[in-house]
Amino acid sequence: MRLAGAPISWGVCEVPGWGAQLAPQRVLAEMREVGLTATEYGPPGYLSADILAEYGMSAVGGFVPVVLHDPALDVSTVLDSARAGVVVLAAATGRAGYDARPVLDADGWSVLVSNVNELARQAAQRGLTVALHPHVGTMVERTDEVLRVLEGTTVPLCLDTGHLLIGGTHPARLAKDVPDRIAHVHLKDVDDALATGVRLGDLGYHAAVRQGLYRPLGRGDVDVAGIVAALTAAGYAGWYVLEQDLVLDAEPPAGRGPVDQVRASLAYLGTL
Repeated sequence: MRLAGAPISWGVCEVPGWGAQLAPQRVLAEMREVGLTATEYGPPGYLSADILAEYGMSAVGGFVPVVLHDPALDVSTVLDSARAGVVVLAAATGRAGYDARPVLDADGWSVLVSNVNELARQAAQRGLTVALHPHVGTMVERTDEVLRVLEGTTVPLCLDTGHLLIGGTHPARLAKDVPDRIAHVHLKDVDDALATGVRLGDLGYHAAVRQGLYRPLGRGDVDVAGIVAALTAAGYAGWYVLEQDLVLDAEPPAGRGPVDQVRASLAYLGTL
């Protein structure tokens, strides 16, 4: 498995007021401590090529939230900001955070689909891969929206095993049914009871993350083993990015906290 880390597993997030934000030096040092040598970039400006090189790390992708239903979107500008081979594209709402989202009408969906296809076309010309990331609190969250993207565009997906389950899609089934449309994987495990609360609107996303929505791999309700088996059987050769979204109220003692959860997830993967 090609394994990479992500700053969000250390509570580092692009959402204002998300929680305590750890320094890049600590995050990268702890990634190296558990044996990871690759990472996604995290929020804009958080990691640079220089600091990655200092810690012997490489970048495998970057999370890029974009208001894809904006008819005035400049696709070229979006790709100009790409700093790694995989552009992990989220259909942002234009609002801060992921606790609420508007509903797109038919015209909005037409614009979104058109922009996604144009992004994929221009990315291919630049040697980049665009992977659309179904994500809670974005315009592509629920099963019908994921299917709409699969049917209306040529773009592959970032299979985020946690966000898909929260949105009502079974990620293992998706891995079996359309492995050819999966270009990037975010491996998450989640507590289904909290996920159901988010799905039904009884619990805000940020509050759910704070309560432990995401669990170390193998300790939640996602069929991680089945997903890995299905993708392996299909010849998947992309990256598996460990992402257990976390909210920190304060910086934990050195060598404790987030790194313990990442270490537990790696230990579980070692059993597969």
